[in-house]
Amino acid sequence: MKIAATTLGETAGDLFAQTLKLGYFLTTIALFALFVVTLVVQLRSRRYNPFFYWTVILSTSMAGTTMSDFMNRDASAKYLSGGATKLGWGPQGLGLGYPVGAAILISILLAIFLAWRLSGMTFEIRDIVTFKGEALFWSAILVSNTLGTSMGDFLSDSSGLGYAGGALLVTGALAVLVALMKVPAVPNVLLFWIAFVLTRPLGATAGDLLTKPAAKGGLDLGTAGSSAVLLAVLFGLMAYAQVKERRTATAGQA
Repeated sequence: MKIAATTLGETAGDLFAQTLKLGYFLTTIALFALFVVTLVVQLRSRRYNPFFYWTVILSTSMAGTTMSDFMNRDASAKYLSGGATKLGWGPQGLGLGYPVGAAILISILLAIFLAWRLSGMTFEIRDIVTFKGEALFWSAILVSNTLGTSMGDFLSDSSGLGYAGGALLVTGALAVLVALMKVPAVPNVLLFWIAFVLTRPLGATAGDLLTKPAAKGGLDLGTAGSSAVLLAVLFGLMAYAQVKERRTATAGQA
């Protein structure tokens, strides 16, 4: 579900910012507002609801895509193809570059985890029940998805691995984390957060692989078609999770 959500976040973010030519600035504002709306719905829910939870994950993934692009990119020919000199209204991007953008985001994420640690609240996801705990959790999710986008774009565009190579590298790293789950000395909470960050560059590289032109190493399926298919997959998984959650709640009451 996380991989589907992050890949959809990449294709949908690119759909609005690049295909529809709204630009990174306007799209970031719109998607961040969407994140706030979905988060309010999640915070007002008195119990775990898979649709609410995964809708926020999706909104952080979409917002993280354009936030990362706005931080790292600019209006140069490297990022604006087809001879375009402008993409949407407003500033085109800060042009920090992937290494600087990633360093800033890592610092912010570490600061959030430090504040979380000092607060004394648990990192166990199922046990986060307070507003302060959820605020820290969703702040970490938003920043980790933005960081993951920067990492994925670096792997795709600057590392020389290409879209498929970048996706395979991250998949291999995730496989190592799965193996480490069997090692008692390694906390599962730590593995969860590392995996949560790494699924985002996997989604970024997989999304680029699906949508980018064949000349650049992609499958050229387009942002609209890819987003529609991924949305259907994600909603199917969310529906399954919803049914499973209701069965669990019914069994608990019995």
